[in-house]
Amino acid sequence: MKKVAAEEGIVAIGYDKQYGEYKRLYQFAKSLLFTPSSGLYSCPIAMTDGAAKTIQTLGIKKLDFAFKRLTSRDPSEFWTSGQWMTERGGGSDVGTGTETVAIPKSDGKYTLHGYKWFSSATDSDMAITLARVANSDGTVNPGSSGVSMFFLKTRNDDKNGSLNNIQVMKLKNKLGTRQLPTGELLLDGTEAELISDFGRGIPSITPMLTSTRIQNATASVSGMRRILNLARDYSKRRVCFGLPIAKYPLHINTMAQLELETRGGTSLLMETVRMLGRSEEGTNEPDEEHILRLLTPVLKLYTAKKGMSVMSEGLELFGGQGYIEDTGIPKHFRDAQVLPIWEGTTNILSLDVLRAIGKSKGETLNAFERNLKKRLKQSETARPELSSSVSSVGNQLDKLIRTLREHLVQESAARLYAFAIGDVAIGTFLLEHAASKAADKTDLTAAIRWAQHIPKFEELLARHETQPDTDSNELVFDCYENTD
Repeated sequence: MKKVAAEEGIVAIGYDKQYGEYKRLYQFAKSLLFTPSSGLYSCPIAMTDGAAKTIQTLGIKKLDFAFKRLTSRDPSEFWTSGQWMTERGGGSDVGTGTETVAIPKSDGKYTLHGYKWFSSATDSDMAITLARVANSDGTVNPGSSGVSMFFLKTRNDDKNGSLNNIQVMKLKNKLGTRQLPTGELLLDGTEAELISDFGRGIPSITPMLTSTRIQNATASVSGMRRILNLARDYSKRRVCFGLPIAKYPLHINTMAQLELETRGGTSLLMETVRMLGRSEEGTNEPDEEHILRLLTPVLKLYTAKKGMSVMSEGLELFGGQGYIEDTGIPKHFRDAQVLPIWEGTTNILSLDVLRAIGKSKGETLNAFERNLKKRLKQSETARPELSSSVSSVGNQLDKLIRTLREHLVQESAARLYAFAIGDVAIGTFLLEHAASKAADKTDLTAAIRWAQHIPKFEELLARHETQPDTDSNELVFDCYENTD
């Protein structure tokens, strides 16, 4: 798969200047086809893309040699990268959880000493990791401001390619993604180079997170499409009570809902990717930079959770066969469960959505509103028969924006806000496509159906507000506090 990924340019396309602002669209369209057939090789590919993006964005000249390898189409030159952040102290809270210490050497490099608890792609050629630089007295600075970012090669340049003072302590026994070697690694004097400013490790991984979160969404959407394609084919072959199950309206309606969810996720993914490519080329409109920042966490959390529900329903469409390992269907479901967890859980990303809005002092929200309203108006003008659907999505957008302006600090509703942003964005993008010359009849049907069934945000919020945070705390904890 490494050879195939290199030759097909699964990473390289995203950095090929000949494609201009469309390079990311081309790359991720190809990734949608590659990912579900890659045996989880898409995971090291995601981290490789993230490493290349980080080197490019931060302009780390001394890693030009690594960037060329990460983006090479030559299998003999192509490198993959690990992303070793998680330690025993925690996942998302790397500012507190990072315990690895970097000890300066006389040649300007460092030796790393620590324990990386969850390191995927343990067979990678290099890794980007975090550590705390030791002060002259041996102490380290606590908190996020004490964490710096490092580059390391996993193997030495000797003829045997020995490990760079890295010990693989164990391989993880995971629920899914078992094809992918994830290990606990002891860094025992691992030679590394500092590639961020001192104490700027966490801000420096932002480009990597942008890339890997979009890659995560690609895995979600491509998995949804794969299970649905399999179920569609099966429905024409499986005969039940004298008829192929494709002849039963209830079965077809179930598949139609999964098709709608899959199209919605795909539209959200590809629009985010389009803006990423434009951002990298400097051709984004000002509003699109704000929207890209907002949609990236929304995209990841939305498609991951929808992916899990589609996988579960999709497995059920096979009946008992979907539960039997011999068919290969259960693997799709198990592998999908990592997607809401990796690169930030749903709650962590929901809070990031609020942070994206709050830090911009509302400008991100204003940009989102302007952009979507402009698109909705253009869709209605191009195809007047979509007027009712445009009104439906537009009404939900208005209610969402009004609520976010009034209640942004309501942290307990962060998930609700994030999914509502995803719902109205998808509705807008599907309508825009349905109004285009490229649309076919199914595109029109999908857009109208999405608008008809878009969750009523105001009702969901009202239901949430009848459940105070204090009640939730009592429900979870109070009945247990006096028990052993």
